[in-house]
Amino acid sequence: MPSTAGRRLLVATMAVGLLVIYLPLAVVLVNSFNSSRTFSWPPRHFTTHWWSQAWGSAGARSALRVSIEAGLGATAIALVLGTMAAFAVSRYRWFGRDGVSLLLLLPIALPGIVTGIALNNAFRLVGVPFGLLTIIVGHSTFCIVLVYNNALARLRRMGSSLEEASADLGAGIWQTFRYVTFPMLRSALFAGGLLAFALSFDEIIVTTFTSAPGVQTLPLWIFANLFRPNQGPVVNVVAAVLVLLSIVPVWLAQRVSGEPVGARR
Repeated sequence: MPSTAGRRLLVATMAVGLLVIYLPLAVVLVNSFNSSRTFSWPPRHFTTHWWSQAWGSAGARSALRVSIEAGLGATAIALVLGTMAAFAVSRYRWFGRDGVSLLLLLPIALPGIVTGIALNNAFRLVGVPFGLLTIIVGHSTFCIVLVYNNALARLRRMGSSLEEASADLGAGIWQTFRYVTFPMLRSALFAGGLLAFALSFDEIIVTTFTSAPGVQTLPLWIFANLFRPNQGPVVNVVAAVLVLLSIVPVWLAQRVSGEPVGARR
């Protein structure tokens, strides 16, 4: 058991860490109600005018739609490929399995700018036109990792005894998957899918290299309008909304998985 002084030191360190992380986010939330266009601090007056202006912004709504479409597309690809890869690694033994597992995890560790440049060159080489499809493919490269990690951890905890028992009782592969494997795997896939969508929704570096000039996700819209005259307050409102919305998938993923989100990574 740590001493009283040790516990106090740990609590103080944790408090400092949380302050460093969440104080800037709190400033963004407060500034979204700041009546000043120049973000004067402390705010002298508060207003909801910027919230109504942001709601009426056609550019922000269009960018939001693109972000949702890209996030859903990348999440769908990640759920299919990540789950299949997790089954291949956890249920079968084959040459190079550990190497393939490492390659599957690598995209989440690579700097985003490296991934973006590589994808940009690949799309140009193949002749694929840039747009929503290239954004989805780019996002799916790192979203697969989240689904793969969640599914692999759950499959290893489950073991194969129940699936073998189902086969011994005469069930086919698809019956076993439908009635035995998938019900136990469902919450892990749901948590992985939520985190994949959140990661795709917030991504900006890879998106910069894989999007077309006329296609903007919400993070790209924020970056493009941050320093434009009279757009700063609206950007603050959009950023504040994203902060609040980002809590939902992380909280749901933690509740569904039944353990801290980062525990298996």
